[in-house]
Amino acid sequence: MTQPASREGQPVPQVRFRYRADGDWKETSTEALFKGRTVAVFSLPGAFTPTCSSTHLPRFNELAPVFRENGVDEIVCVAVNDPFVMEEWARSQECSNVFLLPDGNGAFTSQMGMLVDKSDLNFGQRSWRYSMLVRDGVVEKMFIEPDAPGDPFEVSDADTLLHYVNKDAKQPDEVALLTREGCAFCTAAKNALNDAGITFAEVDLPHSIRTRALGAIAGARTVPQLFVNGRLIGGGEALQDWVRRQAPA
Repeated sequence: MTQPASREGQPVPQVRFRYRADGDWKETSTEALFKGRTVAVFSLPGAFTPTCSSTHLPRFNELAPVFRENGVDEIVCVAVNDPFVMEEWARSQECSNVFLLPDGNGAFTSQMGMLVDKSDLNFGQRSWRYSMLVRDGVVEKMFIEPDAPGDPFEVSDADTLLHYVNKDAKQPDEVALLTREGCAFCTAAKNALNDAGITFAEVDLPHSIRTRALGAIAGARTVPQLFVNGRLIGGGEALQDWVRRQAPA
């Protein structure tokens, strides 16, 4: 395979799409999606595949609020999959910030010059992995994965496209809270984070591994324990102090 050519400076193809949402059929078009709007698009080989599900889609979903703060109206994920598959993938991924758009016949992908043969994987015709920024129906910038063995994922990621949109865009903190079921202190910690509007991932530690996990991860014996961007903040007062420091001045 040869890396497809960039379409920077060219209009997106005029295509109509059928998709499913809330168990019903709906239709849209490239004109409806792109005219008068700024849209971030990323395309990938297939729903439910490893890199697409573990990294590509989740990161765009996570950074969607930052994209919006920097002038992007919508994030669209295009894949050459049928509407039922894309609807189920959207449900399983809980990716409410991204519009999963099935290009079942490959019409959009083909006219973009991004349709490739993946018969060696029993995939048939699929999309090359890429991302792009489209302003008012015209492709402004594309990040196309290189022609390399396997499934390269080097330049079409959400962070790269966001950096193009605004190299100084502030990304959200990655916050995780270690907890246990029935812990009143954990409930208070979660309430404090929620009241402050801080998005966090809760890691509920089962009894069978809790002590060892806490010791190995946090060097502690009690929960809650708060981590931010890979750094241990702590629990109790340390957590409350960190939350207070996040309030606008």
